[in-house]
Amino acid sequence: MAYRFLTADVFTSEMFGGNQLAVLPDARGLSTDQMQAIAREFNYAETTFVLPPEQPERGHTRRVRIFTPGAEIPFAGHPTVGTAFALAAVGEIALEGDTTRVVFEEGVGPVPVVIRAEGGRPTFSQLSVAQLPEVGPPPPDLGTLAEILSLREEDFVGGDYMPQGVSCGLPFLFVPVKNRDAVRRARVRLDPWERALKGTWNSEMMVFAMDPERPGSDVRARVFVPGLSVPEDPATGSAGAGLAGYLAARTPRDGSTLRWTVEQGFEMGRPSILHLEADKSDGAITAVRVGGSTVLVSEGRMNVER
Repeated sequence: MAYRFLTADVFTSEMFGGNQLAVLPDARGLSTDQMQAIAREFNYAETTFVLPPEQPERGHTRRVRIFTPGAEIPFAGHPTVGTAFALAAVGEIALEGDTTRVVFEEGVGPVPVVIRAEGGRPTFSQLSVAQLPEVGPPPPDLGTLAEILSLREEDFVGGDYMPQGVSCGLPFLFVPVKNRDAVRRARVRLDPWERALKGTWNSEMMVFAMDPERPGSDVRARVFVPGLSVPEDPATGSAGAGLAGYLAARTPRDGSTLRWTVEQGFEMGRPSILHLEADKSDGAITAVRVGGSTVLVSEGRMNVER
């Protein structure tokens, strides 16, 4: 049977930047094993498979299953915002003026997404996390992390900005370093990673610095995901959500919406821009949102035996 697919570059306004995504707008009839095989065939960081919602009576728009080349995952940011954009761009989701609200059923729960449009065409999509930031168990000491990331202990910020695991549906270890040069030099060494982090809550990592390259940005980041067969990811919305939680918890300003613009993927030659928001009231983070632009790249059909 022939299945339609779309490919897109997510968290960029220019083709061949951002994070690649494959979307199957109607995946009915595919088994889990077939979905995993298709994700391996594309070999993008993620591939999404769109299905009818299981609870349409609750206002849910679609069910979305997300696969890396190695496993199905309950939530990811660039597949969520990219899938919403792609479905709207090809008419699978009808736009309702300048702002269209949809809800995707994902493994983490219902994920609301806002699609912004101009002139009847989508321009930007933004998810709201289904799970507010959760802090994980303590990570290894700085010496161990320095060995894993090919850095020096003096590269880390320390103090209130010690490494910490945070999850908004997919856990990441957030590792603040002092400058963009330290971000550039970071390399995962698999032997010490396997000894200290493989299979743990802190196995996937974002290394970041408040030292951006472009005017208007706030953060320079890289994301390493060896546990999901993705050595480095060029744009990671799920990590961006966790980063918003990490930074909001350390920002004294309260009773407002906090915002950050994150550069990622530059070291890979796939520049990406992620827009993060966190609402904070009385010291508590009450909402986290991640958004960005998407560009459709290609469309085709894949023949899959049933």
